Amino acid sequence: MDYKSRFKAHKCCIIMPTYNNDQTLEQVITSILPYTDDLIVVNDGATDKTADILDKFQGQIQVLTHEENKGKGTALRNGFKYGRQKGYDYAITIDSDGQHFADDFSSFLNEIDDNPDTLVIGARNMTQENVPGKSSFGNKFSNFWFFVDTGIKLTDTQSGFRLYPIKAMEGARYITTRFEFEVEVIVKAAWRGIKVKNIPIKVHYEPGKKRISHFKPAKDFTRISILNTWFFILALVYYIPKRFLLSLTRENIRKFLKKHLFNKDEPVRIKVFSIGFGVFMGIFPVWGYQMIIGVAISHLLKLNKALFLVASNISLPPFIPFIIFGSYKLGGVFMENPKDDLLFSSGMSFETIKDNLFQYLLGAVILSSVMGALASLVTWLYFLIKGSKEHEKENSLTSH
Repeated sequence: MDYKSRFKAHKCCIIMPTYNNDQTLEQVITSILPYTDDLIVVNDGATDKTADILDKFQGQIQVLTHEENKGKGTALRNGFKYGRQKGYDYAITIDSDGQHFADDFSSFLNEIDDNPDTLVIGARNMTQENVPGKSSFGNKFSNFWFFVDTGIKLTDTQSGFRLYPIKAMEGARYITTRFEFEVEVIVKAAWRGIKVKNIPIKVHYEPGKKRISHFKPAKDFTRISILNTWFFILALVYYIPKRFLLSLTRENIRKFLKKHLFNKDEPVRIKVFSIGFGVFMGIFPVWGYQMIIGVAISHLLKLNKALFLVASNISLPPFIPFIIFGSYKLGGVFMENPKDDLLFSSGMSFETIKDNLFQYLLGAVILSSVMGALASLVTWLYFLIKGSKEHEKENSLTSH
């Protein structure tokens, strides 16, 4: 099957965002057309000769035009939306600056065969000649935060040469519009359960002065850093605990308990306080910061951080309505003029109690303290009974 037939069979298009790259644009389009007729170019408000160049390919390519520059992220998002409207299931994105090679399309198409509905990022050789130092550093920085947020190790998270399963990604919501979108989209894909992987690609970088880049280091790096900080908080609060719980199998649970709960080298008091403190922080009203604060304090107190994290998952979404309702009602018991008009609902959130926040906060502090103490007591009793039984067993063996 030839390339054009393969693109049609896989319902795959090429999306190329472009902004003021008239020196390379025509050459890149010409290199793509022998492989596919399904090329979508997004003119992101270019002010050079881009429009004239695109006119030369009328009838051969599809063009979306932004009247003003809206950023690479918006260009890609609009390209994905247009592609889905046209019935495409996949989109390969390629930059218009000439650094990517069209003959690598074959590798991406092979991935559709071997790993359908996977987001594939072309991994560049960052040690080759003319690779900008800031690109190499930025890529390592991005790889690290992607691993922290998702638990997935990649060698290149910044390459623009990618295969997106745009049909599988439908419904995802994005907040970024510029270069940082290429970070947001892969993190959110991973969080949605879409597999993300690298494949090797070729790349060409022009020598220093000939290289055209619209990346503004100070401004764009700040945006990416803010996004990574936000994702890190979300990962700590929700996605890391969720990933941990989803990874649990009977065998994994057994290994975890053996390593952390039944580890005879660790004092019982450490386990007791770790679990109690985890339950306490899971309920304590510092939503969004429980994990960060709790891990820091656990480290200072030399507690078992794994047991702390598991116990703190008492605040996972299914339990939140019960915690809010219980805290609110308990707070009312200790107030002179309590508000008692709240009815339980599974859709309960902080909006529900915002008008009587102090009553909730008071109750949450009390509830977290009581539940933390109760969790510690139950854990201590468990080890007390377990130790007593082991002692009896040893005495029985000795007597025989």
